[in-house]
Amino acid sequence: MLRRISLGTLGLSVGSILTLVGFAAYAANNATLNLVGFFYGFPLLLGGLALKANELKPIPFSEPTTPSVLLLREQQATVTQNKIRKDITRYCYGQDAHLDAALSYLGLSPTDETRPEVTSLRETETNGAYTLILEFDSPEISISEWQQKQEKMTKYFGPGVEVKITQPDEDIIELALITLKEESTANS
Repeated sequence: MLRRISLGTLGLSVGSILTLVGFAAYAANNATLNLVGFFYGFPLLLGGLALKANELKPIPFSEPTTPSVLLLREQQATVTQNKIRKDITRYCYGQDAHLDAALSYLGLSPTDETRPEVTSLRETETNGAYTLILEFDSPEISISEWQQKQEKMTKYFGPGVEVKITQPDEDIIELALITLKEESTANS
């Protein structure tokens, strides 16, 4: 629940209210509320603005996760799969893009302008194994460049994960992280 709340919006809202209370208290000659409004409201307002300027919105699911896949996730998902899912479905601050460090490490982000962008994700089942699929908008990086990095991705996202890369549409790349059933762990 808390990861779905924008700290920037919260800071802006609370900071604005307290600052307005401070101005109203100043006009009404109420020194106590005036101090509370200015000493707490204004810093919260500025903090909210700073967070809002560096905010990455959560990545949406492209389709709802079924109860059977949720059960598979609980039983089979690796630590890495859970970490990725949790990280990109919450508000983030101080990053250029979701998974920017991973894409840079994998050599799929030569510049900020050419970096593929995660647009959505979904969870599904592949031959009885839990699968996390990340959907990327990748107009500058071709499917062949993605496939050249597949072995490096398997090592980076592993152990216990098989990586499959597909291109369902032009400029769209799907990166599937499939749990290897014999090595899966129940880590949430």
